[in-house]
Amino acid sequence: MWSLLSTLAVLCVQMLLVMCNPLQQVFGVDGVNFSVHVENQTRVRDAMSRRHHRVYQLYSRTSGKHVQVLGRRISARGEDGDKYAQLVVEADTFGSQVRIRGKETNYYLCMNRRGKLVGKKASNRSADCVFVEKVLENNYTALMSARYAGWYVGFTKRGRPRRGPHTLPNQQDVHFMKRFPPGEQPDLQPFRFTTVSKRSKRVRAARPP
Repeated sequence: MWSLLSTLAVLCVQMLLVMCNPLQQVFGVDGVNFSVHVENQTRVRDAMSRRHHRVYQLYSRTSGKHVQVLGRRISARGEDGDKYAQLVVEADTFGSQVRIRGKETNYYLCMNRRGKLVGKKASNRSADCVFVEKVLENNYTALMSARYAGWYVGFTKRGRPRRGPHTLPNQQDVHFMKRFPPGEQPDLQPFRFTTVSKRSKRVRAARPP
């Protein structure tokens, strides 16, 4: 009886070692860089999940206005609530790659091989119209071209587009803030603070003499 139990115990231990062996091969190697795997998965199109669309405005830190998709022309001179400043952001990957389309004109924000920002028709599925959203340390958002790494969407103080080769992630020209269009703000419940008062000491009633 004891020999049978011992044999079963040995078999169980061997099975566990076989099952854990792939994990040992992964985690047992020093200096494994998982960023390559994450980057590869980010570039893979997610055809199974539902595509996520959202509408917001992009406030330019330098021009003090909002990005506009005016057909083929792009600028950052839109006022808050301007119909050309309402952008439909489409995300269809595992990572942060997005396509930005003007809600009014139905043109996509794109960057051509010369680094110029242009608008292209919605029927155009060019890789020039794919950007990577990056949240910076100062909580601003930057949009880097997925096709031309290191080239960012940027604007001058007058709201004119900057060419991709002349942009850097630490420049204010490429910093944007996401803002909901007027009337489309989410219904956020205010946070309620609970005040805690010190418990009052109980006062014993004086006993009658």
